[in-house]
Amino acid sequence: MAPHASTLVTVGIPALAILVLALIGIMIHSTSPHGANRTRSYALGAGAWLAFSGALAYAGFFTRFDARPPVMLLVFIPMLVLPTMLGLSRIGRDVAALTPLAWLVGFHAFRLPLELVMHEAALEGTMPVQMTFSGLNFDIVTGTSAIIVALLASRGYAPRWLLVSWNALGSLLLLAIMSIAVASLPLFRAFGDEPARVNTWVAYFPFVWLPAGLVAAALFGHVVLWRRLLSAT
Repeated sequence: MAPHASTLVTVGIPALAILVLALIGIMIHSTSPHGANRTRSYALGAGAWLAFSGALAYAGFFTRFDARPPVMLLVFIPMLVLPTMLGLSRIGRDVAALTPLAWLVGFHAFRLPLELVMHEAALEGTMPVQMTFSGLNFDIVTGTSAIIVALLASRGYAPRWLLVSWNALGSLLLLAIMSIAVASLPLFRAFGDEPARVNTWVAYFPFVWLPAGLVAAALFGHVVLWRRLLSAT
């Protein structure tokens, strides 16, 4: 049975996912010499991935929590592989090199409203509290600081050490919440056996788009920013 959630949570997660993936498409279009073709290919791929993960979640496929190997691997493995491959591709190279630095940093500001929606989900009992800033997830720092660092970068006041430190912190906080989310799955139950402590909500539609879309987008954002920063050495 799908977890109960308010309209804010039920609409907020997929809306943010679509918006953020669309922003990536805009960056691809504006930085590529073959913008239209690449954007079309990206849009088809991203749409197919959201449709695939969403359809399986809607059908209840991911709720087979006793399956071995865990069926959520069909989300988690592409969540890691696809954005990394895109970020390391020629498309990612162009996005990293030609997107204004302030935009590469400011892109991560979406993590602030996301964390607020996730906090609301925890208050409603929809998701485990350890996955929010009321628990062990401090990724809201990334979303908030992205706005400040992006403003500094847009005015030329962000030295390289600050940008490297910020991207390292954001990467580590993303890794931390991914680890907490995996440790909270029914397979591990690292934070207790109580239903409120077990991460099952991402197995349902539309919440599956949190890892499939939003976490993947954040990972892509860090990969291309690392490419930009490391190419400046």
